[in-house]
Amino acid sequence: MANTASAKKRIRQNEKRRVHNKLWRTRARTYTKRARTALESDNKAEAVKAVHEAIRELDKAAAKGIIHRRNADRRKSRLMKQLAMIEPSA
Repeated sequence: MANTASAKKRIRQNEKRRVHNKLWRTRARTYTKRARTALESDNKAEAVKAVHEAIRELDKAAAKGIIHRRNADRRKSRLMKQLAMIEPSA
């Protein structure tokens, strides 16, 4: 257990940050999962909307430092690749 006041404060800060980060990480995962589910369905308009929402949430998480910027870019790239497979380019 922490003995100094600064160590005790650091424990409180870490717990607060952990809870906050978990919220944003879970949010990003939820939107990504919704996008994947929409990509598997036949509705292209719904899939496009879901992918764009997921990209937005991943960008937010990356901007807040919850996930690494390149991690977010990789996930977005994979979603866009799947979207391109179901949506032929015009």
